Amino acid sequence: MGPLSPTRTMRLWGSRSLGVALGVFMTIGFALQLWGGPFQRRLPRLQLRQPWVPSPGPAVPSCPPRQRLVFLKTHKSGSSSVLSLLHRYGDRHGLRFALPARYQFGYPKLFQASRVKGYHPEGGGTQPPFDILCHHMRFNLKEVLQVMPSDSFFFSIVRDPAALARSAFSYYKSTSSAFRKAPSLAAFLANPRAFYRPGARGDHYARNLLWFDFGLPFPPEMRTKRGNPHPPRDLNPPQLRVLPSGAGPRIHTLDPNVLFHPAPTAADGHSQTSSPITLDLRSSSFIQWSLAWLDSVFDLVLVAEYFDESLVLLADALCWGLDDVVGFMHNAQAGSEQGTSAGSDGGLTAEKRHLTARARAWNNLDWALYVHFNHSLWARIKQYGQSRLESAVAELRARREALAKHCLVGGEALDPKYITDQRFRPFQFGSGKVLGYVLQTGLSLHDQKECERLATPELQYKDKLDAKQFPPTVTLPLKTSRLFSP
Repeated sequence: MGPLSPTRTMRLWGSRSLGVALGVFMTIGFALQLWGGPFQRRLPRLQLRQPWVPSPGPAVPSCPPRQRLVFLKTHKSGSSSVLSLLHRYGDRHGLRFALPARYQFGYPKLFQASRVKGYHPEGGGTQPPFDILCHHMRFNLKEVLQVMPSDSFFFSIVRDPAALARSAFSYYKSTSSAFRKAPSLAAFLANPRAFYRPGARGDHYARNLLWFDFGLPFPPEMRTKRGNPHPPRDLNPPQLRVLPSGAGPRIHTLDPNVLFHPAPTAADGHSQTSSPITLDLRSSSFIQWSLAWLDSVFDLVLVAEYFDESLVLLADALCWGLDDVVGFMHNAQAGSEQGTSAGSDGGLTAEKRHLTARARAWNNLDWALYVHFNHSLWARIKQYGQSRLESAVAELRARREALAKHCLVGGEALDPKYITDQRFRPFQFGSGKVLGYVLQTGLSLHDQKECERLATPELQYKDKLDAKQFPPTVTLPLKTSRLFSP
C-alpha cells in the first residue's frame, strides 16, 4: 500500500500539534504521516439482550462486525480476560489466529512477523489471511503490518501503575532480579535504585512495564548506558502535561514503509527502542510525542479500573453483540483487587496512599500512559452517553452473573486445588494462587460447549486453537500383508 497523498497528509498534520516537537517533526517526512486528529464519529448502537438463557443462535447485527483485530496484550492489566473473549469469539466464528509457536511472540524482544506460526511471506498471497493477533508481544508496528491488514482494529488495555506494580511484584518476583532482591514491594519502592539495574535480566517487569510492552522508546536520560547503571532522578508524574487522547479511531490506512520504526539498542540482552528523533527533546515533549503516536495507531485503549465500561465501548466500536464481550475473569490471583477504580485513593490508608504515590512516581511513563488513556476512555463515554453506558454495564454484569450461576460450581472462581480437570486448571506462576473454574454437571451439550469456552484458561485455549488451525498429521501404519505382497 502506497503512502498517503500530500494533501491528505497535510490535512491530518494540521489537525494535531505537539508544541515543542512540532519544529522537529516538520523536518522529518515520515512523521507527517503519523498523526491523525481526533475523529468524531457516531458509534453504532449496541445490541443488548435479555438475561442469559440458552438461545438457538446469535442475533443479527445491525452493522457488519469488525473481525480483523490486533490486541496488544499488556502484562498484569486484565488482558487475559480480554484474550479469553477474543479466543471465544474467533473460535465460534471460525476466524484465523496469528499464533506464536509457543505462547508468546519472543517476548521481551520486539515482535517479528517471522514468529507467527504459518506465516510465509514468500507464499505470494496464496495463504489465508489472519484475522486476529492477540498473544503476548512487545509491540512493533512495522512487523505487525506484515501479518495483519492495515485496516485492522488496533486496541489494548492499561492499568493504574500502582495496582500493576502490586500484581507484577507478586507474579514476577522470581523472574525480575530487582523484585527478587527486595523483601517487599514497600521496601522496593522506598529505595528502588538499591535493587533495580537497567539492563538486568527481567527488570523490564520492575519499571514502566506498560511503556515497554507498547514498544515505545525510552527518554534519553532513562536509557541504559555503559558504566552508568543508575537512571537519574524520577520525573514528577503529577506535573506531566499529558495530551488527552482523541475520542475516535486512528487513520485506517497505515503504511508500514513510513511509520515510526525505532532503531534497536541493547538492553536486557534484548532490543529496546530508541530513535534519533527524540534525542534533543525534553522529556515532557518526548512523552507527548509518544502518546500522540499511540493515538495514531490504536483505535481504542481499555482501562482495567473501568473494565466493564471498557467492554461496552469495545462491543460498540466493533459492532459486536453484548454477549460477545460477556465473560469471566482470567489469570486473577487470589486476593487481587479486580475493577478497583483509580479514583478511589481516598479509601486507602495513609501508608497505602504513600505507596501508591511512590509506585506512580517510579513508573512515571506508565502513569503518563494511564492518565492519557483514562482521558481517552472518558471522552468516548461522554460521546456514547453516560446513562446509556450505565444501562449497558448493568446488563453486562447481570448476564455475567447469570452465566456464572449457570456454568460454574459456586458461581465464581475457585482455588486451583479444587480444579482437577486439567483443561480448566490455569497455569500457576508467581507467589499467589491463580484462580480458575469448575463447571457444573448436567449441562446440555450446547451449554457445555459454551461454558467450556468461557472457563478455558488462555494457555489451554491457545493449544486448542493451534490444533484446530494446524491439525497434526496422522501417519497410518502400513499393513504387514502389503509389505510382503508381490
